[in-house]
Amino acid sequence: MAFDYDLISIGGGSGGIATLNRAGSYGAKCLVIERDSVLGGTCVNRGCVPKKAMWYGASLSHALHDASDYGFDVTVGKFDWTAFVAKREAYIHNINNAYANYLGKNNVEFTHGHATFAGPNTVLIDGERKVTAERIIIAPGGVPVMPEVPGIEHAINSDGFFELTEQPAKALVLGAGYIAVELAGLLQALGTETTLGIRHDMFLRNFDDMLSSQLMEAMKNDGVTMATGFTTASLEKKNDGIYVTGTSGDVLGPFDTVLMAIGRKPSTDALGLDAIGLETDSRGYIPVDEWQETKVKNVFALGDVTGQAELTPVAIAAGRRLSDRIYNGQAGRKMDYSNIATVVFSHPPIGTVGLSEADARAEYGDGVKVYSSSFTPMYSAFSEQKTKTAMKLIVQGEDERIVGCHMIGRDSDEMLQGFAVAIRMGATKADFDDTVAIHPTSAEELVTMR
Repeated sequence: MAFDYDLISIGGGSGGIATLNRAGSYGAKCLVIERDSVLGGTCVNRGCVPKKAMWYGASLSHALHDASDYGFDVTVGKFDWTAFVAKREAYIHNINNAYANYLGKNNVEFTHGHATFAGPNTVLIDGERKVTAERIIIAPGGVPVMPEVPGIEHAINSDGFFELTEQPAKALVLGAGYIAVELAGLLQALGTETTLGIRHDMFLRNFDDMLSSQLMEAMKNDGVTMATGFTTASLEKKNDGIYVTGTSGDVLGPFDTVLMAIGRKPSTDALGLDAIGLETDSRGYIPVDEWQETKVKNVFALGDVTGQAELTPVAIAAGRRLSDRIYNGQAGRKMDYSNIATVVFSHPPIGTVGLSEADARAEYGDGVKVYSSSFTPMYSAFSEQKTKTAMKLIVQGEDERIVGCHMIGRDSDEMLQGFAVAIRMGATKADFDDTVAIHPTSAEELVTMR
């Protein structure tokens, strides 16, 4: 059978674009179908990129307040949210254009539209244009979850956050994952009076306990109000703002902005998967094997729709390896989902790779040993705000192979990458000990722990 294309991606986010750019560079005829008005997906347009830009702004706010402790006569004025958002969106627009250019250079076609399966090897665009491909990749990403409670129309999600053109004066962020703590932290740093509402006593509960406890303390010191044990039951908008009632009867408010950051779900419910006999699991994710293959021949899935380490670099890496294997003869090339390093752009930032202490003990039992350190970094020694840095190495076995590395504190986000390489290569505590320290830095603590 002759096909219109060698490879089609349903989704023009980071994963789909990376996969087809790599396949196109090998000579494959490819088509990207994206239902959004712009390329790049959540990460570029409503996630990683605008979030990191706002994080830089929030970090500068901290630095400005620390400046007087370093001897500078600085008067800190109000943050111009509207002006910054305009610059941020111009930057994102340039990235959108760059993606289109990259696709063109690799002879990858691109079209806007909503794609649905119309049968084996066949996709329908906006219910009208039918295209076929030898292989099809499902990579449409995910969307924020909103609770079904009365008054939810008065709240926004993370997409809505990046649509704000004016700064909230008083905001409530609801959620306990990395999106919630990141947005709550930057809002507070930029001058918004911020409350973080979480269902349990602690947030980031899937991370090592040291990280969540240290960040909780730091955020409280920054002025974030913590409302623990709070689950939303309803919202009500009154003349003075929005009030949120919890299931226990507690009421928070008033706020001019309520942001729901309670999780995301895969965008799989409008793809026509039944047309090819492809079923999702109970949470809506598409099951795949180690090669990103679904149970339907020549249909692949990657990124957030698979539920496998829902991070942009993971989708990119998985997609590129898939194209390497299929279109460049690199047999055995596939994504390894172990030891994936990640950063939480909180204030201060978190860097983590490998197993938490709890997970390591569950897997290795008494063969686990922990090295840890907590200290005031040199930067904070000169400032009134004594934000601590904390680090932990988790090792197992007689050779003390490092199976987990966790840090929180200034520059943790930039430190982690190199250490992640070492851990992926099987580094031991002795390897770290034999590495000459770079002084004076916070990073040296990881190679001098006792």
